[in-house]
Amino acid sequence: MTRNREVASVLKEIAILLEIEGKDKFRPRAYYRAVRTVGSLGEDVENLAKEDKLTDIPGVGKGISDVIKEYLSTGAVRHLEDLRKKIPVNVKELSAIPNVGPKKIKLFYEQLGITDIESLENAIKENKLVSLKGMGQRTQNQIIEGIKLVKRGWERSRYIDVLPHTRRILEIVRGISGVRRAEVAGSFRRRRETVGDLDILVDADDSRQVMDAFVGMDDVADIMAQGSTKSSIRLQDNLQVDLRVIPKESFGAGLQYFTGNIDHNVSLRSLAIKKGLRLNEYGLFRGEEKVAGEHEKGIYDALSLPWIPPELREGRGEVEAALNGSLPKLITLGDIRGDLHSHTDQSDGVHSIEQMLDAAESKRYEYYCVSDHTQSLTVAKGLDEKRLLDRIDEIDDLNASGRWELEILKGAEVDILANGNLDINDEVLDQLDIVTVSIHSRMKDSKEIMTERVCNALQNRHVHILGHPTGRLINRRHEFDIDLARVFEVARENNVAMELNAYPSRLDLNAGNLRTAIGLGLKIAINTDAHRTEELDNMIFGVYQARRGWVTKEDVLNTYPLKELRKIIKK
Repeated sequence: MTRNREVASVLKEIAILLEIEGKDKFRPRAYYRAVRTVGSLGEDVENLAKEDKLTDIPGVGKGISDVIKEYLSTGAVRHLEDLRKKIPVNVKELSAIPNVGPKKIKLFYEQLGITDIESLENAIKENKLVSLKGMGQRTQNQIIEGIKLVKRGWERSRYIDVLPHTRRILEIVRGISGVRRAEVAGSFRRRRETVGDLDILVDADDSRQVMDAFVGMDDVADIMAQGSTKSSIRLQDNLQVDLRVIPKESFGAGLQYFTGNIDHNVSLRSLAIKKGLRLNEYGLFRGEEKVAGEHEKGIYDALSLPWIPPELREGRGEVEAALNGSLPKLITLGDIRGDLHSHTDQSDGVHSIEQMLDAAESKRYEYYCVSDHTQSLTVAKGLDEKRLLDRIDEIDDLNASGRWELEILKGAEVDILANGNLDINDEVLDQLDIVTVSIHSRMKDSKEIMTERVCNALQNRHVHILGHPTGRLINRRHEFDIDLARVFEVARENNVAMELNAYPSRLDLNAGNLRTAIGLGLKIAINTDAHRTEELDNMIFGVYQARRGWVTKEDVLNTYPLKELRKIIKK
């Protein structure tokens, strides 16, 4: 696990405090640039520091290099501590709120003395924000919604943020002598988009040794409870982790019990009762006799059920489906034949088309679509018709070169304009293999306007996929206010697939919407929306999300061989 994000967060705090201080407008800009480059770095910043190569990073000069080194070696930065004393603003809290950037933080502090979320909420209760320059009731309402999102984020962490902790804890625990098995359970095992707390189950000879190692980990902020078979800790980033040592003969029952949500477990217990059995975290019993418990599959076998994948254990009809033989055969990562939405340095990507193709080839994909942004998204250096035509010619040349075994597909992520038109003309769109259309502007439009806008775009005969259909960012931005039922209906009429955007902050569509979409016969395209080579690895998160939505291989566009894919998307 790299410390890049951690370092970028420190640099961002310095940048914002320098901007509030207002002595030098150039220094904050330098730090903001360093935040962007360090945060998107493909290499481990800690390794670069050890090799004395920090100044090789674009935007990192000697001064910022020294700051990074100081933080990596001591865990603090003296200059940052001085700034915090001078300007007592909780930058991390306030900057986490959507629609609250450095300029607003500076304005709030200088005009109203706001230093954290609590003082911001107090100012909002007194309706003070609306009187500030550039503010108004609408902006204040947006900030209110943003605060709600942040507070929900404090309660639940994104799956992607919990993943490194999970891997590290399992590695530590599995390395202890006498530990036979250690597994993660709970909502993390069900691949939920967010995780409230982390549940770890262990089978070991010496539970005390496991507990001591667990509570003694480096980043433990608080030991909430420590016992012989269960301990609870809170990590420095506020994640609660519970660890239980379970006897070998009950491990499968414990794994089942602590994985399924309450509705799933109630359904299983009810089924057990009908069969004259009793199910709990220690096993499945007939009277005092233990029928099953050591292996999770044995619990389901004894209840005359197929093993139900953890992603489905949400109490949404999966037990009934298992009983009547209609449980879906869920998609796997191995079913994916290509990626239909990704970016290069021609728009806002980091790597060249050749580098992205090399990375895609390493995954043994049959095809790979290059789909940079189009001209309306100027912040992303979107391609106009001329640049897009040049890219089409370039892809023809790359395909003819024979350097890659996969087929390079010509695509674009085309902006949906305010009236529902597309920002690239039909003559150019006609030359593309895959046209993905997306909303990147006017995200606060009313439900009626947003629905009409998207539906208009879907009726363009060149459109194949609707990108990140609801526009949400987990714990950061709500979904668009949009009538998805109407969107799905128009998409089906026009043979347009719905994207499942695998970017860990999006995972858009959500599980419920996915299930509705495939129930209507819509195809799903699981795409990474990668902006750099390593983000192609995010495909796994899209597959996890698809599985939660009961999606099968047959439901997904990019599981089909290229020849069949072309037939499916043909208008």
